[in-house]
Amino acid sequence: MADLDGDGVADLLSGSWPGEIFFFKGLGKGDFAPPAKLKDRDGKSLNLGGGFQADESGEWFTVAGDAKYETGDKGQKVIVYEGQRYEVPAGKRGGITGTASAVHAFDWDADGDFDLIVGDIRGRVWIVPNEGTAKAWAFGKERPIGIPDGSMAPDGDAGPFVADWDGDGLPDLLVGCGNGGVQWFRNTGTRTAPGLAHGQWLVPPRPGGWGEAPKEPTRGLRAKICVADWNGDGRPDLLLGDYATLKPDLPEPTAEQKAEHERLRKEFEEVKKRYHALAEQVGKAKDSEERGRLEKEQGEIGRQWGEIQGKLPRESEPHGWIWLFLRKPAQTPSTIR
Repeated sequence: MADLDGDGVADLLSGSWPGEIFFFKGLGKGDFAPPAKLKDRDGKSLNLGGGFQADESGEWFTVAGDAKYETGDKGQKVIVYEGQRYEVPAGKRGGITGTASAVHAFDWDADGDFDLIVGDIRGRVWIVPNEGTAKAWAFGKERPIGIPDGSMAPDGDAGPFVADWDGDGLPDLLVGCGNGGVQWFRNTGTRTAPGLAHGQWLVPPRPGGWGEAPKEPTRGLRAKICVADWNGDGRPDLLLGDYATLKPDLPEPTAEQKAEHERLRKEFEEVKKRYHALAEQVGKAKDSEERGRLEKEQGEIGRQWGEIQGKLPRESEPHGWIWLFLRKPAQTPSTIR
């Protein structure tokens, strides 16, 4: 929440999986206008790292962002993003992905207007300077925020937040990480020229990783955070949202059900193999006619995939938990519970 347009009413900002950043203008009394993509001073949507993505394997031709597929005049696959048309080269597989932006508005350089602090799926954190005013933003070119080399957790999905964590009057950087932990980067600079120390863990990474589905709620991954004095004791507390999976509470299947599930799992594996084989063939199709035929078959196999999955018991279900870490009294500033 931040009054980005300086009208006295708090606005809402949100990142997104494609990577664009959305502005919800505050209307007062808890109401917000429909979202609009934030643009830079040149009129382009803010998506750090968006657009064409280089692929070292040489197999994929990928664009990151709120893009769409189209068919060219000669039947070739085209990816359209921000008014630019990217023709997928013959023999390559076209794909649309995202940068998983997470945004926090803060006056980083203390010049009286809100800048944007943005994290992305690779674990990088950027500062997008506001070169306009408190009432008329003009976002300039992004730059790395200055995290010391080797200090950031390597698990991606950075979720930044700025707050004075140690009570020295200077804003620090806190970052939720893809591994579920939270790092604190103390500001060792000044209010107008922040500098960041090496990161310290406030919340350790979650043990384990993807694919685990416990029976009881436990901390998950992709930590996104907020700092606030939750209990009004004058100390900043930490709220952490995450992504987790949980084993569903299902009754024990009968012997007949187990046998049917085993049959469906074998069928599912065959369907999955066929689907992926078709995906490879689509990327290597020699002309639009062949591509269309293969994509039609792939769509049918995809429907079979979904039907079989719908008949199998769920092995896990997604959840998003919010965890509250209250600051311990009479402890060092970086200690929380």
